[in-house]
Amino acid sequence: MSSEELKPLLAAVAAGTVVPYLGPGALAGSVHSENGTPIPAWSDDLILAMNNGKPMSPRLMYEFARAAMDVELKRGRSAVNRFLDNLYGGESWTRSPLHDWIAAIKPPYVVDINRDVQLQQSYSSTPHTLIRGISRIGGTDYRFRLHHYDGSAYSATEIPQEEVDPTLPILFKPMGSPLPDATYIASDADYVDYITELMGGFAIPDFLKKLRPGKQYLFLGLRMTRDTERMVLSDIIYGAGEPAGWVLIAEPNDKERRFCNKKNLQLIEADIEDLLALTEEG
Repeated sequence: MSSEELKPLLAAVAAGTVVPYLGPGALAGSVHSENGTPIPAWSDDLILAMNNGKPMSPRLMYEFARAAMDVELKRGRSAVNRFLDNLYGGESWTRSPLHDWIAAIKPPYVVDINRDVQLQQSYSSTPHTLIRGISRIGGTDYRFRLHHYDGSAYSATEIPQEEVDPTLPILFKPMGSPLPDATYIASDADYVDYITELMGGFAIPDFLKKLRPGKQYLFLGLRMTRDTERMVLSDIIYGAGEPAGWVLIAEPNDKERRFCNKKNLQLIEADIEDLLALTEEG
């Protein structure tokens, strides 16, 4: 890793010409305000938190979506939603260093596949448009919800696409969040529905479809090994530029190298700490 590779990306994100795409590792350094335990973000950590600290069977430990599906089948979908509500909406967590950086520069467009609220808190004094994914809901042809944030509160109800202010920052949280009201993509069944509609073009608002052609992305805290995350990624960055983006992974494996090559993503063997160290130097 060379700082010469990272410095231009740092500047491009700050300038808004490269879009941050945040994975679980973006929450590194965030801990519980009372007991200091790290915030559950990666798949294994989420499964353990959902199962009272106990591992589930190897088949279920493979991926959080699979474990969430098992809980849903046994205890209902509401049990998974309550867990996520309590984890990300009810507990108090310190902010991650990456989110402090995001808050300082406020990029005009951020994609965040985590379900916590730190990204939204980063824009707590800034009007913005919030896009969140939904699944298995009737009465709509779409798989997203839109809310306007006026600098102090979210709109009481969803807003139609036609009312979105194109000059405001866009926070895209495809897997949902607890705020302003809870909605999540969590279980296998959620992902099947969401990804199907994402591939069909019904999970991306029209204004974002017009915005994203030629965009480039910086993937932070995301391993490229899970099929669900790779499918979501592929459709969200559809129409990306040349290259499509850059991926920070300190020790990428062969599977990740092949996927990045296929998607025209340039691997940089570094991590978030390396990137943030440059912000301190500046």
